[in-house]
Amino acid sequence: MTSAPEAPALPESLISTLPGHFYTDPAVFALEQEKVFEAMWFCVVRSADLDKPGAFKTVTVGRESVLVSRSRKGDVRAFYNVCRHRGARLCTEESGEVRRSFQCPYHAWTYDLDGKLIAAPNLTKMPDIDRQEYGLTKIAVREWLGYVWVCLADEPPSFEDTVMQEIVDRLGDTDSIDHYTIADLGLGHRKVYDVKANWKLIIENFMECYHCATIHPELTEVLPEFADGYAAQYYVGHGAEFGDDVRGFTIDGSEGFDHIPGVGEDMDRRYYAITVRPQVFVNLVPDHVIVHRMFPMAEDHTIVECDWLYMPHVVESGKDVSHSVELFHRVNSQDFEACERTQPAMSSRTYRNGGVLVPSEHHIGEFHNWLQGKPPE
Repeated sequence: MTSAPEAPALPESLISTLPGHFYTDPAVFALEQEKVFEAMWFCVVRSADLDKPGAFKTVTVGRESVLVSRSRKGDVRAFYNVCRHRGARLCTEESGEVRRSFQCPYHAWTYDLDGKLIAAPNLTKMPDIDRQEYGLTKIAVREWLGYVWVCLADEPPSFEDTVMQEIVDRLGDTDSIDHYTIADLGLGHRKVYDVKANWKLIIENFMECYHCATIHPELTEVLPEFADGYAAQYYVGHGAEFGDDVRGFTIDGSEGFDHIPGVGEDMDRRYYAITVRPQVFVNLVPDHVIVHRMFPMAEDHTIVECDWLYMPHVVESGKDVSHSVELFHRVNSQDFEACERTQPAMSSRTYRNGGVLVPSEHHIGEFHNWLQGKPPE
């Protein structure tokens, strides 16, 4: 057995990335499932997808299957998707609708939409069973920006100090994002990407624009400052300005749609990108909002669900949003291809000690420090 050679000292312009095994080791991924995805607020479902009582979706959060549904009173509930009797998975479909209750297909234990045990074979002969105590195990839930967020931790961290603080750190306050009325927008398009890469590679890619001039020709046409490798999202309150001849955030720079009324002149003709750790990207432009939600499935596999949101009348009118969608769809495809190209090298001996970050990428080091629990510098 030989040990890896010690990495040489780096010049001041460069800092180290994480070692390669952080992106390939199942043990590292298992630790992230426990310490990150199951401990933090995790965005799971767009609220409008639960459009009536009994509507439900099942999602994977860390190592757990989570059942998210709407109660008869219209409240969103989240439960572990596990029957309290013998542990069978309660719902096997990704989405659906029940009329009044969830019934386990194994022994027919039945729960109402608030999770209470309401029926089971011979249940009346077991009067000592507390139907609340043996109901579905609840999960902490919040609704914000038109999405449902859950936290599996026994004592969830403050939503305000984590999720909402990420918005404040980027925009300077939460009022700025409120102007986009995201919860009231309509879903114009949704695309799901199956990415054969570690979730951190996707996060790191989104955090920097050093690659933009190389792989995003359409984006840099619309946002010329991105061609200089400028990571606009790491300057508080700054939005990348559209090019002089650009009329809208579209694939060809053509006119977009009606602007969101709350977007003022100071945010008009600008693009804002926000990372909400651990798995959400929010992209703001004057006439629509793009929300990415990542679902890390394995150390080399990530599902990304991307929503394009517009003013309700734009969606209801059936207007063609393809020119608008196509711009960021290409950006996504280009980014995910780059991540998939990078993933195999993470197990190469040449990447045993990791790679390097140039000055315009140094802020990625803060993400690495956060992930490893190191105090901010």
